[in-house]
Amino acid sequence: MSARYDAVIIGSGFGGSINALRLAQAGRSVLVLERGRRYQPSDFPRDVQDTDKLLWRYPDKRGSQGLYDLRFLSGVASVTAAGVGGGSLIYASIHYRPQARIFTDPRWPESFNLDTLGSYYDKVGQELGVEPVPTQLRLPKRDAFASAAAAMGREQFDTPQAVSWNQVFGAGEGRRTCQLCAECEFGCPHGAKNTLDFTYLAKAQRLGAELATGRNVSHIAPNAANGWDVHYEDTRTGRQGVVTGARVIVAAGTLGSNEILLRSRDVAKTLPKLSPRLGVGYSGNGDFLGNIQNAASELEPWVGPDVTSVMWCFDRDPGFAMATPTFNEPVMRVLASLGQPPPSSLMRLVSEPLYRRLPQLLPWALKKGLLNKPLAWAGKGAGPASRFTTVFAIGQDNAGGRVILRRGKLDVVWAYEQENRALVAAQQREMKRLATQYGGTYGNLATWDLFGRILTVHNLGGCALSRSADDGVVGVDGQVHGHAGLYVADGSVIPTAIGSHPVMTICAVAEWIAERVVGSFS
Repeated sequence: MSARYDAVIIGSGFGGSINALRLAQAGRSVLVLERGRRYQPSDFPRDVQDTDKLLWRYPDKRGSQGLYDLRFLSGVASVTAAGVGGGSLIYASIHYRPQARIFTDPRWPESFNLDTLGSYYDKVGQELGVEPVPTQLRLPKRDAFASAAAAMGREQFDTPQAVSWNQVFGAGEGRRTCQLCAECEFGCPHGAKNTLDFTYLAKAQRLGAELATGRNVSHIAPNAANGWDVHYEDTRTGRQGVVTGARVIVAAGTLGSNEILLRSRDVAKTLPKLSPRLGVGYSGNGDFLGNIQNAASELEPWVGPDVTSVMWCFDRDPGFAMATPTFNEPVMRVLASLGQPPPSSLMRLVSEPLYRRLPQLLPWALKKGLLNKPLAWAGKGAGPASRFTTVFAIGQDNAGGRVILRRGKLDVVWAYEQENRALVAAQQREMKRLATQYGGTYGNLATWDLFGRILTVHNLGGCALSRSADDGVVGVDGQVHGHAGLYVADGSVIPTAIGSHPVMTICAVAEWIAERVVGSFS
């Protein structure tokens, strides 16, 4: 690493990798800092009892630097990734454009809509090799979903995906085309997903962009000469370091970017003039999970990509999309064995202290092997795993959460259940209708019945795009209000829920911002 670069990018996820490529193409010196490690297809953790390789718990447990960053926050539970390629390592590779109505929300600056972002959506599709799921594949779970949607009078479509179906797209040794193993969200063991380490980031590195792994950024400070100093810790040695960028792009994911800026403003006090709107407007993108047991037909849920299709449920507001993600056979057998226990008023009484203990209890249960095989008893409603599917609704929540630092640790404060009651009720109604069409029974994810909290994989907001610092954190160019040369480019800039799989829009906005970062040098 040099001491100074034209651009220092924090995070190698979608926003970071996109900006790295566009700046490298413009001939700029680029450094990407990533807290996690690089994974080859054969490296992804599969032994759930090895929690240090499975979970990211740094710095609370310094030796636990695994793939999944699982957090039980006050308002929501969240799953993100740590590794080169960020969330692309564990997402379902789903890429499509949202409903146009999303951008009519006044929290979006007028500059953004499906038309103005159109060319950027196109760029993303080209760079990631996005293609529809091949129609010729025999996928009973897709057929069941399509039949149910037709019976419900709902529009559905097969999801375009950043997956190598017929030939490998992008760089990388030892990669194969999709083997239909339903392990997309566990880190594809065949390298069939066109993740960022094989696409955007690989291209950027070939053009000279540098990548430094194991660098956990703490805060940012103005450099006395010019630009911005990025302070980090080497996660392997514990040594502190600093690197300077004429431009700095914060792209550490929604939770990571909010945390870095909050620490810069409120702990290190190096950025005291950041907007008071920092952390405001957090969204879990209306993620709501349930399951269908005892479907009337064999679904073969472990064959194919995790997700094959999406159903639109936007006939009224708040609207949402719905899908039926599935996983490999061992995981589906464990999930099916849990059954559909009814909500327990007694458990609700002890739910809060239990929820607060989950960060310790879950790793203990995994290490003891309690969750890596089907339960010895059948839960209420449990049926064969071959006729089981999860159900995932993604909706227009009110983006009413707030990201804060509480006793030095990141937290999200949000009365989700109370503030989004209409959305949750609509999602549950439609999931029950879907279960009826499957000939099965519906149950909520147990954590909702116990704790009244969603588990989200789609963190958004907190550093919202806005016209001024009174409305949000960054301008329409992604530049932090009042801080020339400091940018944010990831899901944290999205000012509302997307109401469907958000990654395509996060990427399009990142392309938009990258174009303006590059232009700022001229």
